[in-house]
Amino acid sequence: MAEVPATTQFSSLQGQLGAMAFTLATTLPGIHSAAVEKGELVVRTTRQQLLPLLTQLRDNPQYRFEQLMDLCGVDYPSRVERFDVVYNLLSVSYNRRIRIIITTDENTPVPSVHQLWPSATWWERECYDLFGVRFTGQPDMRRILTDDGFEHFPLRKDFPLSGYEEVRYDVEKRQVVKEPVSLTQDFRDFDFVSPWEGMLTLPGDEKAHEVRQGIKRARG
Repeated sequence: MAEVPATTQFSSLQGQLGAMAFTLATTLPGIHSAAVEKGELVVRTTRQQLLPLLTQLRDNPQYRFEQLMDLCGVDYPSRVERFDVVYNLLSVSYNRRIRIIITTDENTPVPSVHQLWPSATWWERECYDLFGVRFTGQPDMRRILTDDGFEHFPLRKDFPLSGYEEVRYDVEKRQVVKEPVSLTQDFRDFDFVSPWEGMLTLPGDEKAHEVRQGIKRARG
């Protein structure tokens, strides 16, 4: 049998995704948009329709997205609902992927999907820890990368990146701590010519140094 060219396979997959996007947008309620974006099927829906949609995508033989590969957050501080919660699904049966996106704000929780995919507990805890997004129905809503007493959420765009306090892991306390910044040495002054103070010519750079100093070598 002749091998099918990769370009033909790609075009066929894009056609399948386009047809699926049309079917989802016209048959399921609560879908804001469904389209192929940069070669991937992206569906935007509401928090209320999230669980019915994901259940349909997992259980319907037409789709068979058996695996939740990832759940993550994106922060857009200028929006009223500043967070995107993104679900990346994989169909092992059909070898295709889909991305589901919903939005929420700092105070409105999102339905947990751990009943559909137990692995979601890990991802939902991470999204809560780093963005502050809460998930209703999640029985293990604890921080996972920082400690329970840690303040703020490190992946929010308004999380401070500099100041008079630093966050680090304390080996003795076995937890993440926040404490005043302490500099181990004073700032050093450099001459902007060499990283070694007092050295004006780097080894192997003697000719360039002579040019800078206006020194001309005698030519034989």
